[in-house]
Amino acid sequence: MKHLGLTVMVVGSGGREHALAWKLAQSPRVQRVFVAPGNPGTAATEKCRNLPANDIPSWIDAAKRHHVDLTVVGPEAPLAAGIVDAFQAEGLTIFGPTQAAAQLEASKEFAKAFMARHGIPTAPYATFSDPDEAHAYVDAQGAPIVIKADGLAAGKGVVVAQTLDEAHAAIDKMLVSREMGEAGARVVIEAFLEGEEASFIVIADGKEALALATSQDHKRLLDGDQGPNTGGMGAYSPAPVVTPEVHARVMREIIRPTLAAMAEEGTPYVGFLYAGLMIAPNGAPFVVEFNCRMGDPETQPIMARLKSDLVDLIEAALEGRIGDATAEWDRRVALAVVLAAQGYPNAPKKGDPIMGLPKEPTPLAINDDSVLIFHAGTAQRDDGTLVTAGGRVLAVTALGDSVAAAQQRAYAVAEQIRFPGKQMRRDIGHRAIAKPGRS
Repeated sequence: MKHLGLTVMVVGSGGREHALAWKLAQSPRVQRVFVAPGNPGTAATEKCRNLPANDIPSWIDAAKRHHVDLTVVGPEAPLAAGIVDAFQAEGLTIFGPTQAAAQLEASKEFAKAFMARHGIPTAPYATFSDPDEAHAYVDAQGAPIVIKADGLAAGKGVVVAQTLDEAHAAIDKMLVSREMGEAGARVVIEAFLEGEEASFIVIADGKEALALATSQDHKRLLDGDQGPNTGGMGAYSPAPVVTPEVHARVMREIIRPTLAAMAEEGTPYVGFLYAGLMIAPNGAPFVVEFNCRMGDPETQPIMARLKSDLVDLIEAALEGRIGDATAEWDRRVALAVVLAAQGYPNAPKKGDPIMGLPKEPTPLAINDDSVLIFHAGTAQRDDGTLVTAGGRVLAVTALGDSVAAAQQRAYAVAEQIRFPGKQMRRDIGHRAIAKPGRS
């Protein structure tokens, strides 16, 4: 993979994949980036082309047919389904954890038991498949308390219940009415942790890890962290709550022990590893959850700030030398505001025309290089009209010299974009701005 003229494939169709494809395409070593299946934003990005592949056999076929040198997996579902194992069996180069390693995200129960075995700091928990036992446990523990679907639920399988009524309703939704299907056939119930959340994502090579820029996601639908949990309504990078001291503790107490333990158990972890953290008031980090891929929408601000060649970093991980690699970052803050469809997160409306996007040079860039628009849930009609096609539609991502400056720039552009029932939070970055010296 040392040569120029590389052909890369990104698996997925969302905002995270658009940001990854955009960044990979900037590498002088890359000739073409295929995105499978991609979206209208990736189709309009320089060097990028969409492919109609959306399952493991078709991704393998595309990689062979187009002589793909490197495949990068965006979403969690293909990883949990074993795409890495399948590619490796065909002799194809792919970046991501194996199916066994991806259990860190695919099963909350697996992850919690793993952390308990190896002394990795996380909240006390219990797992249930019987609703009566789950209800009894919640009554005994009291609220606030956290109810999680065991399986993959697209970032929406977590209920932070402030009251017992909310906790019981979440249990019934998952275990009785089975609204989350198999993902909610078991629930993990864990203690509520006080503190501030942060996203800590690393590139891992099975033994060592390189930390990417820190970020903070905003999961709740509404301003002030109110309303239902979503896949994420916005994010910014860096996250000031991750001080140099906290950063060192996370690497020492969480990331390195996790990689060592995965290797010890015979499932070395290679790929992006995302630790969703709760930073306690005293600075102690706890793992809220592990994800086996980049976050969404955290990828958008992180990629906007990354100055290093992403291909070089991935290559270093695949060759087992990420411990010697370094990454260079734009000193500015990046902030992403998600524009969501009417009815999101429960029943997003599709097919609404999107107006106010720039026509030139592409739908990706607007005004200057400090504002980027990443597509997620969009589609293009035969007549060229861009329409909503998913819950989270676009992520307007801006760079600025402070959180406040990036926020102002992102919202100025986000306000111009219109579609019926558009939802967006107006306080992305509020925690950093509210604290002196952080804005």
